[in-house]
Amino acid sequence: MKICVVGAGAIGGLLGAKLALAGEEVTLIDRGAHLEAIRRNGLKLVMADGTEHVAENVRATDDFTAAGRHELVILAVKAYVIEHVAPQLPRLFEADGMLLTAQNGLPWWYFQRHGGPYDGRRIECLDPRGTIARHVEPGRIIGCVVYPAGEIRSPGVVRHVEGDRFAIGEPDGSKTERVQRVADALARAGFKAFVLDNIRAEIWLKLWGNMSFNPISALTHATLEDICRFAPTRELAATMMREAQAIAGKLGIEFRVPIEKRIAGAEKVGAHKTSTLQDIEAGREIENEALLGAVIELARLTATPAPACETVYALLCLLGKTMLGRRSGVRLIRLAA
Repeated sequence: MKICVVGAGAIGGLLGAKLALAGEEVTLIDRGAHLEAIRRNGLKLVMADGTEHVAENVRATDDFTAAGRHELVILAVKAYVIEHVAPQLPRLFEADGMLLTAQNGLPWWYFQRHGGPYDGRRIECLDPRGTIARHVEPGRIIGCVVYPAGEIRSPGVVRHVEGDRFAIGEPDGSKTERVQRVADALARAGFKAFVLDNIRAEIWLKLWGNMSFNPISALTHATLEDICRFAPTRELAATMMREAQAIAGKLGIEFRVPIEKRIAGAEKVGAHKTSTLQDIEAGREIENEALLGAVIELARLTATPAPACETVYALLCLLGKTMLGRRSGVRLIRLAA
C-alpha cells in the first residue's frame, strides 16, 4: 500500500517505520532536524525491548506536493497543528484516498457521518474557522484510537515505550473493505488492529484517561501512580470522568468498563509521565482543546453540568498561556540537601 505519514513523531514515526519495514511504500512528512536526520540515515526505531531497526527505504520530505498521492494518509500531528496542515492535505490523496486520524482527545470530525441529531456539526474549538472541514472530505476519514506510547529520542530516532494496539473504524459504523485493508496493513507491520463498529465509544474510553490524568499531571507534575494513590486527585479524576460519562451518555455512548477499573488501569502503568506533562516540561503547546475544551463544548451542547472539567480546563489554559508568554517550559528541579 502507498502510505504517507504526516508527522513522524512518536506515533507517526512508530507507524511509519514499522509499515516500511513490513514492505509498504512509505513517505514521511516532517521538518527540521528530525527530517534531515531521516533523510541522511533513515528512520531508526528503538523498541521497548531494546531491539533496534532502521527503516532505510522511507521517503522523507517537507513538501506536500513533492510527496505525491497515496492510498492512505496517516495524520499523526498534534490536534492543534491540523488546522495549519489541512489546506495541504488534498495534495496527498489518490482519488479514493483514505485519511486515518491518530490524535489524542476528541477529533474535529466527531459529528461527521454521525447520523444523529448533530450530524455534520462542527466542534468549534477544534476547527474554529472551518478550515479543516473545507479541506478534508468526511468520506475520506477513518477513525483511530492510539494505544502505543513512544517518544523522539533524538533527531531521526523514535523510541517505542509500550503498547501495540490500534482501534480503527468508519465514522458511520459500517464494516467496509477499505477499513479492513488498513487493519491488515497494520497487522502486517506487527500491530494489533481492531475494526470496531462504534469507534466513538472507543474514543471516549481512551479520552476518559487523557482528559483527566493528563491535565492533572501537567498541573501537579505527578506521575500516573502518584495521581491515583493520592486520594484527592484520584477523586478529582473520578469526578471528571463522571461528568464526561454523563455528556457522552446524552450522545448515545455507553462505557464498557467502570470508572474505578479505568483508574486502576492507569495506576498499574506506574511512574509514567503523561504526554501533556512531557509537553509542559519541554515548553511545547498543550492539546487543551482536544483533551478538555471539546468536552466542555459538548457539555454545553447537551446542557450537561461539568464544573470539575471547566475548572481544570481553565487552569490548564492559563498555564499554557503563561508558558507561551514567557517562552518557557515548567519542570521540577531538585534542591540541594
